[in-house]
Amino acid sequence: MKCNRSSLAVAALVSLLGVGACGGQEQPGPPRWRVEVIGSSPHDPRAFTQGLEVVDGVRYESTGMWGVSSARAADQATGVETARVDLPGNLFGEGMTKAGGIVWQITWQDHVAIARDPVTLAETGRAEYEGEGWGVCAQPQRLVMSDGTPTLTFRDPVTFAKTGSVTLSGYPSPQPNELDCAPDGTVYANNYPSDEILRIDPETGRVLAVIEAGGLLTAGERAGTDVLNGIAHLPGTDRFLLTGKYWPRMFEVRFVPK
Repeated sequence: MKCNRSSLAVAALVSLLGVGACGGQEQPGPPRWRVEVIGSSPHDPRAFTQGLEVVDGVRYESTGMWGVSSARAADQATGVETARVDLPGNLFGEGMTKAGGIVWQITWQDHVAIARDPVTLAETGRAEYEGEGWGVCAQPQRLVMSDGTPTLTFRDPVTFAKTGSVTLSGYPSPQPNELDCAPDGTVYANNYPSDEILRIDPETGRVLAVIEAGGLLTAGERAGTDVLNGIAHLPGTDRFLLTGKYWPRMFEVRFVPK
């Protein structure tokens, strides 16, 4: 049976839900994975976590909110903080990543990325960009940045200049927030404001898997906190660190297909 004009209009609507208007067949979405918790450790409950990354044994964390935004570094093995720099009160910190000899920290609506020394976190330069800044991570030859839309932007790791972009597909209304560039070339993104993490092919924008990460905190711990945000691959392992804004704990986890 052929579709008429009305059914074509319906098809345009229900395609967002992955259902064929004429054939009635549901289109397969990305596979669902789950989180396997290996362990947990204390996390600063005053930290409005925006960026999290582990490189060369150092855990970098960026925090947000006006007047209290910061860039932090800690020894991953011991958790001991080795450096902290507060942002000017008018800047709202967002994601952070290490690219070669630069640690880049972006800001929310201030259109500025701050280049930092990877040891002291002292500011060494700035770069401007259009739009909002949410998350950022580093691949070998480029940075990947989110801005609150379904589009990821690629940037030069030295100048921060835009070099390209890709729009996500295969999942309805994604809002990638904090990003992690994994060694296999995929990108993991906290899907704001949910407890889901998206596994993304940055070459095509295709969402490869949806990881369900709810229930990490107890009901008592979750009170007074904000969303899951902060994901960092642990180099040399199949594990990741997860935390959230104002969360009292950080979790070491594996992502396991259901």
